[in-house]
Amino acid sequence: MDEGTFESAARRLRLTASAVSQRIKAMEQSAGQVLLQRSNPAQPTAAGAIVLRYARQMEVLASDAARDLGQSDQQSGDWISLPVAVNADSLATWFLPALADVPRTLKVVLDILREDQQHTTSLLRSGAVMAAVTSTSEAVQGCTSVSLGSMRYRAVCSPAFAAEWRLDDLGLAGMDAAPMVDFDRKDDLQHRFIRTRLGHDPQSPRHYVPTSADFAHAVLLGFGWALLPEQQCLDEIRSGALREILPGESSDVPLYWQRWNLQSSLLDAVSAAVVANAAGALHR
Repeated sequence: MDEGTFESAARRLRLTASAVSQRIKAMEQSAGQVLLQRSNPAQPTAAGAIVLRYARQMEVLASDAARDLGQSDQQSGDWISLPVAVNADSLATWFLPALADVPRTLKVVLDILREDQQHTTSLLRSGAVMAAVTSTSEAVQGCTSVSLGSMRYRAVCSPAFAAEWRLDDLGLAGMDAAPMVDFDRKDDLQHRFIRTRLGHDPQSPRHYVPTSADFAHAVLLGFGWALLPEQQCLDEIRSGALREILPGESSDVPLYWQRWNLQSSLLDAVSAAVVANAAGALHR
C-alpha cells in the first residue's frame, strides 16, 4: 500500500513486478478473498485492510523486539516506517516539533498523511496509519484516544479587505456576503462559524487554497476572510497586518490523539512526544 503500484513495490523489495503480483495472489488464495484493488494507486479491499493492519502491527512488534534484544544497528537498513495522519493546521504549527522530540535511536521514519481532522479516523480504520490527530473523541475500534487540547481560531482579514467590505460596521452580516478562503472542499470551519451564529451557511464566494502556509498568506493578501489558528495570526493582529473581525470571539476545535492499542515502545515514545508538545501548544 505504501508504494501504490506493483512496480514501485518491486523496486523497494528488489523483486520483479511479476514476483510481487504472484505474492499477492498467493496471499489472496490463502485468505480466500481479494485483498487488493488493482487500481492506480492500488487500494486494499475491506479484507485487505485487515491484513494490512495485522502486517503493520507485526512490523512494529518485530522492531521493538529487535531493539529490546540489542539487535538494532544504527548503520543497518532495518528502519521502520510509521504512518500517521494529521490535519494541515496542526502540521503547520505544533505537530512537527513534537515529532522532532522522538528519540533518533528508535530508527523510525515518518510517513505523514495530511487529512482534515474530521476524516483522519477513516485512515485508522483502514489500517493506512497507526496513529492520527483527529477531532473525534470516541476511539476507533482497536485504538485508544487521548485528549490533546483545542486549537483556537480567530476570524481575520486584511485591513484593506475589512474596509472594502465594511466589516468593522457590518460584522457577521458582512462576513456572510464577503469572499472567504477555504482550505479545500472538505473544509467547513468557516461555514460552521457562520452557521452557528446566523443559522444558515454563508452566502460568500469562496477561494480554495489547499496548503496551510499559503492559506494564511492568501488572507494576508486580502483574498478573503477566514479562521486562522492563533499561532498563525496573533502576531499579525498585534502588528496590524491582520484585522480581527469579531474581537473576543474565537472558534475552538478539540483535538485527540488516537493510536493503535498495541504495546509498543515505538508507539509509546511517539505518543508521549505528541501529547507533551500539544500540552504547550493547544488550549485546555
